[in-house]
Amino acid sequence: MARIQLALNVADLDEAVAFYTTLLGSAPAKVRPGYANFAVADPPLKLVLVEEPTVAPGTLNHLGVEVASAEEVAAAAARLADGGLATRSEEAVACCYAVQDKVWVDGPGGEQWEVYTVLADAEAGPARTQRCC
Repeated sequence: MARIQLALNVADLDEAVAFYTTLLGSAPAKVRPGYANFAVADPPLKLVLVEEPTVAPGTLNHLGVEVASAEEVAAAAARLADGGLATRSEEAVACCYAVQDKVWVDGPGGEQWEVYTVLADAEAGPARTQRCC
């Protein structure tokens, strides 16, 4: 399983969840204070909503590729490094209400991409001052 992740900044989480539930025809997989995600099967998409009242709503937070295992994250990290890209890896990090292994890389326009896998659910999210996802 692999799917593209799109994380958007939103001003009003409840309003955004209602809109995307209707648009995608699917309820969110997870809703926490200031955070929601949709795990859409068709088309394969992970839509993440991050409530950021001080950021312009609808702007890109980050992009990602969700993969099935830590081994796939490690393989992606090696492939990216072999391609000459600077990467930053994180292992067993609590982020977006989940424990994840991930590797980050910046796109040519400065956009942040992560290749990640979810290892376990987590009750806590990032502090409002911490940007993990």
